[in-house]
Amino acid sequence: MASSLLGLVLCTCLIIFFAATNTSVEAAMQFKVGGHLGWHEPGPNNTEFYIQWAEMNRFQIGDSLVFEYQNDSVLTVEKMDYFNCDSSDPITAFDNGKSTLNLDRPGAFYFISGTDDHCNNGQKLLVEVMHPHPIPKFPPSISLPPEGFSPVASSPSYTIEVSASMVLSPIFMCPLASLASVMMLLAP
Repeated sequence: MASSLLGLVLCTCLIIFFAATNTSVEAAMQFKVGGHLGWHEPGPNNTEFYIQWAEMNRFQIGDSLVFEYQNDSVLTVEKMDYFNCDSSDPITAFDNGKSTLNLDRPGAFYFISGTDDHCNNGQKLLVEVMHPHPIPKFPPSISLPPEGFSPVASSPSYTIEVSASMVLSPIFMCPLASLASVMMLLAP
């Protein structure tokens, strides 16, 4: 029993440590553009293909897009070039058959085919990369009850002053948890 209790305490310390240091364990995703069909000119009745593909996915910073294609190219372009299918001044251009592009910032990324008329026929992709959600360093404050509010049953109250950074600090929590586990092990 003592070893399982010690394991529980150590596991708790690790969870507190990762939560307190805001360490993310999420892995970056790699998306094959167009799924199994890859990067191609959609058929005349399917010009919304890449719009629908992008809407089915959630892109985050660190993810990457893999474009697989034959006899074609991938151009990264500005917003207006995307909407006008203008391939004359791309930001980047790839034509090697398999191109990987990293999504390194939040916001919109615009891609078009460099092959004549493919973009006008729907071979263009707009990817929105989500902004990271900030994790607050301190828990939200607790509001006081309205004036005249009285609890149904009163219970004894105790006041302990502890700062939020002290509670979340792994430097504070791990020794405290270790001390508690040692005391439990030594108890008769």
